[in-house]
Amino acid sequence: MPILKFIARRLGLGLLTIFAVSVLIFLVTQAFPSDPAQAILGRETTPEALDALRQELGLYRPAITQFSSWLFDIVRGDIGKSFVTQMPLSEYIAPRVGNSLFLMVVGAAFSIPISIAVGAFSALRRDKTFDKTTSTVSLVLAAVPEFVMGTGLILLLSTSVFHVLPAITLIDAGQAPWSDLSGIVLPVLTLVLAVTPYVSRTMRASMIEMLESDYVEMARLKGMSERTVLVRHALPNALGPVFQVIALNLAYLAGGTVIVERLFNFPGIGSALADSVRARDLPAIQFLTLMIAGVYVLMNLLADVATVIATPRLRTSLK
Repeated sequence: MPILKFIARRLGLGLLTIFAVSVLIFLVTQAFPSDPAQAILGRETTPEALDALRQELGLYRPAITQFSSWLFDIVRGDIGKSFVTQMPLSEYIAPRVGNSLFLMVVGAAFSIPISIAVGAFSALRRDKTFDKTTSTVSLVLAAVPEFVMGTGLILLLSTSVFHVLPAITLIDAGQAPWSDLSGIVLPVLTLVLAVTPYVSRTMRASMIEMLESDYVEMARLKGMSERTVLVRHALPNALGPVFQVIALNLAYLAGGTVIVERLFNFPGIGSALADSVRARDLPAIQFLTLMIAGVYVLMNLLADVATVIATPRLRTSLK
C-alpha cells in the first residue's frame, strides 16, 4: 500500500536522524570542559581517587569504544547508570518522564482544540473585531518568553493581586502529578499560552488559503451548504500544515519545558536535564537528550502521516 511505503520511508529517515543526533550528542558531551569525576568527588579529592573513579566510569576508554558501547546498550534496552547517584537511569528518569508526559498531555488537551477553534473562527471572521483582537493577542503572547509569562502569572494569580493558586508545585519526583492539581494549573496555563499563538495563527492562515481555493469555490457553486463546504472541503485540507506545527509544539511540550519546570519546581525531564548538566552526569545528559530528539522525530513522523491522511489531495497523489 502507498501509505505503508510512505511510513516506511519516513521511519527510515527518522532512524537515520536519531543516529546522527546520537553521534552529535556524544561528541558534545565529550567536549564538556569539566571532568565528571572531578564534579562528583569535588575539589578536595586526591589524584588517586580521581584516577580510580575515572577507571570505574570508563572514562579512559577510547571515544569510539565508549560511543559504540553506549549506543548498543540503549538499543538492547540498557540505558545505563547515573554517574552521580549510581542508580539505574530507568529508576531515576521513569517517574520524571511520567510527570512530563502528564504535563504534556494536559497542556495539549487544552491548547490544540482551543488553537484550532480560534484559528478557524478567525479565518471565518477575517478582518472583523474577533480576528483583529485574537491576532493582536497571539502576537503579544508569541513574543513573550515562557519565563516572563510564567512569572507574570505568578504575580497575577499567586500574590496579593489574586491569591488563588500556589506559586510552585509541591510534588516530589516519585509522586503522581495529579496529587497536587492546584499546583499544576500555572505550569499548564503557561504552556497553553506559549503554544496556542503559533497553532492558531497557522490554522488561520491555512484556513484562509483553503476558503479562497478553487475547489472550495466550486463546491459553493455546486450549491453545497456552507457547513458542508467547511467541514468536508476547507477544514480537512487546512489541517495539513497545522499538524506540522502541532507536532513541533508537542515535542516542545515533551522536552523543551526546562524553564517552565524549573520556574514552578515541577519534577519532570526538563528539570532532570538541567540538574544533570549542572552535575556533569554524562549518562543522564546523553539519554535525556537522545530521548527528547526521539520525541521530535516521532512527532514529525506522526504529523507527516496525519497530514497525508487528513488532506484528500495529498492522499490521492501518494504513490
